[in-house]
Amino acid sequence: MLHERRPLPVLPSAPEVLQAGSTTPTAATRACSSDTRDRWSTRVAIGYTACVPNTERNSDNRTRRRPPAPRARARRAGTDGGHRAANRLVDILELLAASRDGLALREVSARLGAPKSSLLPLLRALTARGYLAQGRALEYRLGPGALDLGTAAPAHRDLVEVARPAVVDLMRRTGETVFLGTLCSDRASIVYVDKVESDHVIRYAGGVGDRRPLHATSSGKVILAFLSPDEREQVLKSLSLARHTEQTVTSLPALRASLEAIRRAGVCVTTDELVSGASGIAAPVFDRYGRVAGACAIGGPTDRVGPRTRTLATEVAATARTLSARLGHRPRDGKEAGTRTAP
Repeated sequence: MLHERRPLPVLPSAPEVLQAGSTTPTAATRACSSDTRDRWSTRVAIGYTACVPNTERNSDNRTRRRPPAPRARARRAGTDGGHRAANRLVDILELLAASRDGLALREVSARLGAPKSSLLPLLRALTARGYLAQGRALEYRLGPGALDLGTAAPAHRDLVEVARPAVVDLMRRTGETVFLGTLCSDRASIVYVDKVESDHVIRYAGGVGDRRPLHATSSGKVILAFLSPDEREQVLKSLSLARHTEQTVTSLPALRASLEAIRRAGVCVTTDELVSGASGIAAPVFDRYGRVAGACAIGGPTDRVGPRTRTLATEVAATARTLSARLGHRPRDGKEAGTRTAP
């Protein structure tokens, strides 16, 4: 049975159905059948509505981000202030660690560029906890608490723990004060991490935590000599060669020549370079990776150390080799620094 195919009604375009923004049907819409008109109007209305810009988003009535509450702002400000206070505490400790004779409040204020009123509570708190101490002139210096923290560092602690029996024995054999020194974080000085003082009435004295310049001490120069070439050059570029006595090395070429001689000899001998009338002999101590971990040194009056330089250098070098072995160092090809004695 054949059915006559009826043509589909021609639907008007969207503008004919709805005027822009209007929901009133036009005459063309009324010409369509009722059900077709309903379906088309619904489709066009839906599509047209979807294309309408979101005027609310661009209006002045849109939701804006609220500013933080006063309490939140205060909390963030307190956090930033806490960071500043922590940094200032570290600045104080580093400044006083670099000062041999201590500093008064006004000097700390001038060096750090901070008001005395803000520094005084921090200094008092550090003093009460034992990290600082005050002298008779009310100057501040590092206290025993700060020294305990420094010696508690793993590298220093390992060196001190393995070295103690050997350095005590070295003092008994030589009769002179024995020091263990390591490179400071400022890369310009060494710090004593342990010592055994001589029994002599006249002896070289120095405290654990004391710093000494690299270029004017046997410990400092022997550590500098056995750093890696790149690290040594970085230190030399920023090193201040201050004069302490007439014997202090104050020129870079002379210091380079001295370091080369120390590497060849394996030990360092200094005479009257930091203090007139005092001499030192040091040898390097190496860790398991072959890096210089510190120096073993003796110090004493020049008139007592000078005549025994060769014998004392042999004793110091032997002790340094013992300490290196206890740290796990194994010399390559059966050779290691410190096997030769000073001339």
